[in-house]
Order: sequence, then C-alpha cells, then structure tokens
Amino acid sequence: MINILTIIGARPQIIKAAALSRAIRNHFSDQIKETIAHTGQHYDQNMSKVFFDEMGIPDPDFNLGVGSDTHAKQTAVMIEKLEEILVEQKPDFVIVYGDTNSTLAGSVAASKLHIPIAHIEAGLRSFNKSMPEEINRIVCDHTSTLLFTPTQAGLKNLMNEGFNIHPKPPYTADNPGIFHCGDIMYDNSIYFAKIAEERSNILEENNLNSGEFILGTIHRNNNTDEPERLNAIFKALHEIAFNNRIDILLPLHPRTSKLLPKNLEPETFKNINNNPFIKIIPPVSFLEIILLEKNCKLVMTDSGGLQKEAYFFQKPVIILRPETEWIEIVENGIGIITDANTDNIIKAYQHFETKKYLDFPSIFGDGKAAEFICEKILG
Repeated sequence: MINILTIIGARPQIIKAAALSRAIRNHFSDQIKETIAHTGQHYDQNMSKVFFDEMGIPDPDFNLGVGSDTHAKQTAVMIEKLEEILVEQKPDFVIVYGDTNSTLAGSVAASKLHIPIAHIEAGLRSFNKSMPEEINRIVCDHTSTLLFTPTQAGLKNLMNEGFNIHPKPPYTADNPGIFHCGDIMYDNSIYFAKIAEERSNILEENNLNSGEFILGTIHRNNNTDEPERLNAIFKALHEIAFNNRIDILLPLHPRTSKLLPKNLEPETFKNINNNPFIKIIPPVSFLEIILLEKNCKLVMTDSGGLQKEAYFFQKPVIILRPETEWIEIVENGIGIITDANTDNIIKAYQHFETKKYLDFPSIFGDGKAAEFICEKILG
C-alpha cells in the first residue's frame, strides 16, 4: 500500500484533487491510501467547504487554516505546518497541484525532508516571472520526482529547461520521471457536466438563455488592484454588453466587488451599475461554473483554468492577460490574448462574432489523466 499526502489550498486545487480522489476510490483503493492536507489558503466558506462537499472529496485530514497574508508570510507558515504533518505522516509521495503558494510550500517542505513529490500540471510556463505563480511552478518542477504535464507544450518547456524527457527509472528528484498525461480537469469536466445539468438552476436564476450570454471572470491582483487595468476591462465589458445587447455574467469574488467603487472611474462605475446586460453575482460553485461554461457563447477571463474549461466545452475565450500558459488555445485560434486593453478586448469579441467556424482539436488528453497518474505513482 502506497501512502500519499495530497496538499491543496485554493479552489482550483480542490477541484483537481476530486479527480484523483475519485480515481483512487474507484480503481486503486487497495493500493493507494490518500491523506489530504488543506492549507486554508482560500478560507472563505464558499471558496472551500462548499467545493469539498460538491466534489465528493473526503473532509481534509488536516486543515492548517493559514488564511490570507503576504506571499512570504503565508508561504512560511505553510512550510512550517506542513513540515510537522510530513514528519508525523511519513508519506511515500506528496501530491501538489498547479502553481499556488500551497504548491510552493508543499514542494519546499517535502524536498527538505527528501520525500518524493508528484507535481500535477508540471511544465506550464507564462514566461513572466513577475507573476508569483511562475516562480512557484518553476521551483516545484525542479524539486519534483514525478512531473505530470497536461500538454505537449508543457513537455517542450521542461525539455528546454534541461529536463531529460525520456529518463529511465528509478526516478528521483535528480532523475525525475516526466509524463504527458493529459489534463486532469478534463476528467472532471466530463464527469461533472451531466451532474451539473441535473443539480443547478443558475441559468434560470439569472435569466440567461443557452448560447446567448458571455461568461466573464476577473480575479488576478494586477487586474483588480490596478485602477488603469480594471477600468480598461470594465469599459470594454460595458461597450460589448450595451452595444451588442448581450448579457455578461460576472461571478466576482467579494474582494473584487469591493474594489469596483474604489478603483473604477465614477463614469465607468455608473455605466456598469446602470447597464441592464451586466450581471454581477457572488462566486459560484464548480457545478454552476461548469454549467455556465457549457451554455455560454464566449468566455472572457484572466483565469488559466477557465481558459482550458472553455476549450473543453468548445467555447472561444478572450484572455485578459498579457500571456497564457495554455498557448495551444491561442495557436488553434480559439483564444485571443488582449491583456487589459479596451480596444483589443472589443476587437477580439468582434472577431469571434464574425468567425463562422472554430476547430477544437483534442489537445488535453482522453479524460483519464487521474488513472494514468495513479498508475505511475504505483510504479
């Protein structure tokens, strides 16, 4: 029996962990024992507990309750508390996801104790080291024993950084196993799409018709905290919604909602509040976001996860950032990088309005990434 410790802390990681927990429960329960440590990086009730319940993930065995702080303080507390758990539990593998401070803390704590790390979503790069996530990805990849990359681009990035992408076992941090496994979120999207249809009424609750609305999300600090960027985005949203008479649904984190009156120019704030096609709602559950992605016309987001999920459901995406880790989406003409530029956002919307045909080749695997990962962990 292999003992693994799964470390999660943010909403996307909770969702990703659901796929692995489900694979263990359904196919590997006699071979893998999973313990879950939740750092509490996202501590809001709607951003964590609700997702555990909805995803069918067991309650965490450990909840560190770290909460929000500066990057350094938050990460330091996580490392200290995770080290105590690792010393007590002595897992055979530590599983980390993505690129958050929880990912960084888990990889640092485990590597110092010489516990093998499996990094799910390895190899992704934005090539922008001003993003804290980019530093977290790089450090985690270079301390891991097993690297599971969702795309061919991720595999190429690792090769360019000096990784041997065809290593021979036994695998160690100095000779890591590199695997192109497909995207674990694709597993979830396939599994939960039907459940979402049965359980959620979010379309009816917001008077939305399938195929006739835009789904937008804005959460990155450089977009929400910098008034110039926030104004540029919301000016574009107002013009697109008002001029095209199309609903834009914006599930916003409470922190972002509170920043709108502070960071938006008075005229832009007034326009947004008076625009009947702009619908700002609180954060939604994973099942609800799945249903919105499946039924929207187009996605506008600064989220890496939503870019992929839009692709899963064959929706074009406008990327409100200067770069993307999911370069295949852009290369296939499904995504357009606009950054926080009003004119570029409007032009991107107009482009997709006039585009008659979009091709969505299969670039994210076969929906069985979690099973593949379990098999490789077992060796």
